[in-house]
Amino acid sequence: MTNKKNITPIWESPLLNVEEASDYFRIGMNKIRELTDGKNNPYVLWIGTKRMIKRAKLEEYLMECYSA
Repeated sequence: MTNKKNITPIWESPLLNVEEASDYFRIGMNKIRELTDGKNNPYVLWIGTKRMIKRAKLEEYLMECYSA
């Protein structure tokens, strides 16, 4: 019997790490870090020193910035 993990697809995950966010949004990791710097950033959930990006919030922000 094989042990398979339940893995949530990146496009359904509410939280992304910096690398996943970079892949998902096709933005460099340094730019993701720049966009999500600061303790009171609405796009980030800090878990200790780990930065988790709120996918839907950042996606909404980016759509507002780049929509015509």
